[in-house]
Amino acid sequence: MLPTSIFAATIGLFVATSLQAGVQIRFIEGAPKDRFVLTNVGTCEVEASTLKIDLSQSTGRLIFDVAEKGAGVEVFQPLEFVEGVDALRQIPVVVDGQNTIEIEIASLAAGDKLAFTIDVDDTIGQREITVTGSEIEGATVSYTDEGETSTTTFSSEAFVNVTTKGC
Repeated sequence: MLPTSIFAATIGLFVATSLQAGVQIRFIEGAPKDRFVLTNVGTCEVEASTLKIDLSQSTGRLIFDVAEKGAGVEVFQPLEFVEGVDALRQIPVVVDGQNTIEIEIASLAAGDKLAFTIDVDDTIGQREITVTGSEIEGATVSYTDEGETSTTTFSSEAFVNVTTKGC
């Protein structure tokens, strides 16, 4: 009987885990464009929610450099969605020097990605145009759905997993 109960418990845990929802956000340093990739890593569709990336507490005190004569250095790159733009309620506006971006998601199916490019610069003067994973460490991502918000922090590996509500 014991093996059967262990099997049942394992299946129950698997089903409970598989019905979880989550979004992974990865920052990828690039030249001249940096990239953020949001992936729905759960089995639930992500709907009617807002994801806020806040760079203000990052180790490198990062900002978005989207204008030629603005707060950033050397090259600049405006916000451009390169994958999954149809998952958005609207395209966010980013002002040069801003350190937050709010992404309003209409619907993002399980396994789907939403990706955008933009220039990110540090403001502490090390290598301003090159951002390493450790410089984004401390930046936060907040996920709001149906009035509930969960916030988590980027690791030095330049990614974060946000748990969303279950299916």
